Amino acid sequence: MRPALKNPPAPILHPGTLQPCGAADLRPIFCDELVKQELNTTESRIPIPEEVRQFYKMYRPSPVVRAYFLEKALGTPAKIYYKFEGTNTSGSHKLNSAIAQIYYAKQQGITDVTTETGAGQWGTALAMACAYFGLSAKVFMVKVSSQQKPHRRAVMETYGASVLASPSDTTKVGREILAAMPDTGGSLGCAISEAIEVATQTPNCRYVLGSVLNHVLLHQSVIGLETQAALAKFDIRPDVIIGCAGGGSNLGGLIAPFMTGRLKGENNIRFVAVEPASCPSFTRGKFAYDFGDTGKTTPLLKMYTLGSGFIPAPNHAGGLRFHGMNSVLSQLYNEGYLEAKAYEQNKVFEAATLFARSEGTLPAPESSHAIKAVIDEALACKETGEARTILFGLTGTGYFDLSAYASYQAGTLTDAIPTDADLAKGIATLPAV
Repeated sequence: MRPALKNPPAPILHPGTLQPCGAADLRPIFCDELVKQELNTTESRIPIPEEVRQFYKMYRPSPVVRAYFLEKALGTPAKIYYKFEGTNTSGSHKLNSAIAQIYYAKQQGITDVTTETGAGQWGTALAMACAYFGLSAKVFMVKVSSQQKPHRRAVMETYGASVLASPSDTTKVGREILAAMPDTGGSLGCAISEAIEVATQTPNCRYVLGSVLNHVLLHQSVIGLETQAALAKFDIRPDVIIGCAGGGSNLGGLIAPFMTGRLKGENNIRFVAVEPASCPSFTRGKFAYDFGDTGKTTPLLKMYTLGSGFIPAPNHAGGLRFHGMNSVLSQLYNEGYLEAKAYEQNKVFEAATLFARSEGTLPAPESSHAIKAVIDEALACKETGEARTILFGLTGTGYFDLSAYASYQAGTLTDAIPTDADLAKGIATLPAV
């Protein structure tokens, strides 16, 4: 997708010199092969290593499903399809990149990795990958998610990972955040800062990331490639493709081959990113250079962002509570190739409940943002009589999110929408670039 862009995304900048980062700048943090993939702007296809392909065979290809029962429940003429990524133990798409990243770490001789996790899906996937290849993993889990989803922690620990609630008192940046905000529920930005600090101070250790960066979207493009191949067998052509968006990995992976076709003038598909109203990077953020973490230790990325100092409300969209968006998706949104919507969590859980009751699968809260947009799109088709073909990504299951479903059913789930003043505080933390 990236090589097809007419206007390539702005380069990653070194936070000290404000000059474009080279491989030498990134290697102390990331594995060498991942650095190469992150900086690649010319190769449209990267071969999948054989060991990774063999691992994929345990749960891939994942199914593309026609949502007949949801269509019937809505009384819509629209045809709804979804790519279901919840068929592995991690319960989400995250394993696609975790196994690839840990394979490259193993090949380099790395013995330890650190990471962050929000809802716990990425942390679970990484723990599984590390167990498979024999690496040690330390996972900083956003505190509020750790409290909401203790069973996610149990799964990670079953696979051998060490899990800490973030912000923690085990790192310098964690202690600083706790001193400034002792009651904070944390954020992905906080957890990233802690993970990077440990990675850079631990021998033979690297940091691995589950979203946002371009090499992660590259690994997740297996979702879109499989989907494209499956639909082509039956001559199914989507009119609109919808995905939830936090950092952008699942959305970018799903739309990659289809968006490449759009950029080449081969289709006119609409693409819709859906985010939580509590963390609206696309719909209310600023297109600017920013840090990827609260501690301001990462290279600078030009992206739609709420500012690295923005701490979102502790709602149940854990995997979408990141202040910024992938740079390629940000460029596409800025140029009008990508639309964006934001929803409050009660509306999202209403959509999730309808999907569960009609289709039989309990969706993850993150995926349910996409489901809400799909329902709105399908109901619009009902009003106009148009039989559009809608495709969306069901990124995972919600069986670790039962406390959120229970809150919704009890009527105690609250909506948290940041005020303009709240957002201004985050935007004020943007670096002067």
